[in-house]
Amino acid sequence: IVFFGSARFEEDSEYYQKAKDLAFKLTKWNMKNYKEEYRYVITSGAGPGIMEAANRGAHDAGGKSIGLGISLPFEQTNNKWITKGLNFVYHYFFMRKFWFIYKTKGIVVWPGGFGTLDELFDVLTLLQCKKITRKIPIILFSNKFWNGLIDWDKMIDNKTISRSDLKLFVTLDSVDDAFAYLIKNMQK
Repeated sequence: IVFFGSARFEEDSEYYQKAKDLAFKLTKWNMKNYKEEYRYVITSGAGPGIMEAANRGAHDAGGKSIGLGISLPFEQTNNKWITKGLNFVYHYFFMRKFWFIYKTKGIVVWPGGFGTLDELFDVLTLLQCKKITRKIPIILFSNKFWNGLIDWDKMIDNKTISRSDLKLFVTLDSVDDAFAYLIKNMQK
């Protein structure tokens, strides 16, 4: 289960806490329901902020988490909450993106900047163009952030996307709603 989001949120941020809580809850659910294997493993971009919160939530729940980092000249190293042996650093963005999407069963996109939007639009494009044919539940977390950020209706009016493309994701505000949506849709 991939968590995308800003590296800039500190531990006291509402989004950091909610990402940590959702990762914790998903990890506990996974460990209870899939004892023989780790079917659903929290995966992040390995950095600070939302990425750290996701790995930390899984760690605090006693589960595994994956970090898919990228070597950048101005970023910290991968966060300390990633499971040993599951901490990777990529040089090329395209290889990192491939591994984010290749095995994902669900994606939660938290508020973020250019990198987060890039990751979101990459996966939406692959789904829209049927390069990925399996159903991947995608949550944009926080109506407060996402509403108005992208003018979907303007894109529809200009015929750059179809109204049906909006079914590729949902926007939710609570950890409980996000958890329920993922559990229901990942198992299909």
